[in-house]
Amino acid sequence: MKQGVILVVMGILSIFGSKANASVEADFWKWFQKNEDMLFNFEKDTENTFDKLSLALSKVDPELTFEFSPIRENGKREFVLSAGGIKKSFPSVELLFNSAPELKQWTIVKFRPRRIPLNDLTFGGVSIKADDVYYNIYKDEDKLGIVLFFDNYSDKEHTTYGNLGYLFLDEALGEYDVETKLGFIEFHNKSSEHFDGAKPIRELATQVDEYYGN
Repeated sequence: MKQGVILVVMGILSIFGSKANASVEADFWKWFQKNEDMLFNFEKDTENTFDKLSLALSKVDPELTFEFSPIRENGKREFVLSAGGIKKSFPSVELLFNSAPELKQWTIVKFRPRRIPLNDLTFGGVSIKADDVYYNIYKDEDKLGIVLFFDNYSDKEHTTYGNLGYLFLDEALGEYDVETKLGFIEFHNKSSEHFDGAKPIRELATQVDEYYGN
């Protein structure tokens, strides 16, 4: 059965530069260990638990976001540390990941990983199946530009579809590759003249990996 992920995206605040105090990573993990049972059993009080975790993460870097996976067969959850697609905050993710202690109930993952199979997504009241998303890619200097196509995309709903588009790209390629291997990113309706030759998004990872020789 296709397993979903619970995605919590913290609000975007102003971008800070270099970290003022390296101890914030250690302070975060001390807090996490102290509250490990509450976090693992977040379903008992999801909103309050996620608010507390969001606040703790914001002390490390206000751009950081997270995902919790369902409980896996090994009895653990995945705790995904994400920069929310903000490349400037990638070092914060690396620092926090590298300072993580051993946690018996958790597997720590840096950056939103690729998902196989891709999850269907809902954002801003719009639900889209992964199988309905198509793409075309183009050479963009030393990277690849991409256009994603949706059935009901319109300029009026660009923000909603843009957020969904980036989430689908993270699902297909993983957060790190989206930020480091893709150039321009656009969103169009399938009625666009550029739709000719478009492929289902489930093929994107293979095509990108082949281009970069992975």
